[in-house]
Amino acid sequence: MTDPQDLAIVDARLVDPASGREGRGSVLLRGGAIASVEWGAAPATPEGLRRIDAKGMVVTPGLVDLRAFLGEPGAEFRETLGSGSHAAAAGGVTTVVCRPDTDPPIDDPAIIDFLKRRARDKAIVNVLPSAALTKGLEGKEITEFGLLLEAGAVAFGDGAKGLRNPQVMRRAMIYARDFDALIMNHVEDPELRGSGVMNEGEFASRKGLPGIPLEAETVMLERDLRLARATGARYHAAMISCAESAELVRRAKQDGVRVTCGVSINNLSLNENDVGDYRTFCKVSPPLRSEDERLAMVAALAEGVIDVVVSDHDPQDVETKRQPFAEAADGALGIETMLSAALRMVQAGQIELPRLLAALSARPAALLGIGCGRLQPGAPADLILLDPEAPYVVDKRKLKSRAKNSPFDEARLEGIVQATFVGGRVVYEAES
Repeated sequence: MTDPQDLAIVDARLVDPASGREGRGSVLLRGGAIASVEWGAAPATPEGLRRIDAKGMVVTPGLVDLRAFLGEPGAEFRETLGSGSHAAAAGGVTTVVCRPDTDPPIDDPAIIDFLKRRARDKAIVNVLPSAALTKGLEGKEITEFGLLLEAGAVAFGDGAKGLRNPQVMRRAMIYARDFDALIMNHVEDPELRGSGVMNEGEFASRKGLPGIPLEAETVMLERDLRLARATGARYHAAMISCAESAELVRRAKQDGVRVTCGVSINNLSLNENDVGDYRTFCKVSPPLRSEDERLAMVAALAEGVIDVVVSDHDPQDVETKRQPFAEAADGALGIETMLSAALRMVQAGQIELPRLLAALSARPAALLGIGCGRLQPGAPADLILLDPEAPYVVDKRKLKSRAKNSPFDEARLEGIVQATFVGGRVVYEAES
């Protein structure tokens, strides 16, 4: 990768999600970091320094995605660090936390070392590994948190599997508390889910499909919150999808529990009706809920009960999606369209842009304890130049991900990332 370039981005609409401040101004980048932020004025730039005229477009920190499946090792046919990072850059994501449920799973320091080396050579954005919570993702024996943290793990979870055994979760939380490590659990009880393939309700009944009850999520979430309260561990519910879950998190926060939660862009932007005529691209986990539950997620995000928005990027190959709905694999692309899909809420007046961007950058960065997500001097020069009102139609053939299973295919969206900067380097520029 080339050395970072010193440059000035002038005449921009600056949005700092960490402080909530927005206004006209310019940013000076030096040595891969933000050197200065000039609100309301252009910086005094030395002669010969490259200047980028933002022409009033938004300049804001790059997004931090806490949940994406990047394929390596073992599922390179679905995605690679290279293809996934190019998709991320096109979507304005500058830091990606990759899921640990690979083959083999990320449950050993040697695998983290492999991922870091591969990411250094192949990825154009920052890639951070999350490690398995239990060895082999089997839910029986917790991994060596200390060694994995030392190797570079930023959080612990079993990927798309929720940890069923409450005793193992309790032990994991006690162990994690001693390291101040972050546990990110997928809150779905496999036994309560059973054979369900979509949200339980009238729509599923009319489609003749077995449903997934809300209790598959809320029962496991309430258990985890009780254990987090008892142990004092840092706990993050990876994705919630219903109003009752939001209320459980709200009460836990009021009680002082060290809890945060996320929501998938799918559950903010789509509902069960988008399944339509058995569209397998809309088969995801957690499932798309009713419109009332979707609106509850939007309200909880605007209120601040939900802390972060994730892409839940989970590419699947053609063979696993070209199946009857009940037999198709869960998962959909998300990292490249997350920002523009989220901007629908801003355009509808449901949330202010700084608050949305905080959930996409500043808050996940704070959870991980990393310095990005701030439009402030000294922060990493991980930025995006965004035209929030530019319209486009999603064409899955043009997506940079290796897979093409996007639930937003042919959707009309607004918000195009014109350029992405990582460490002061231009890693992506939109086609003119």
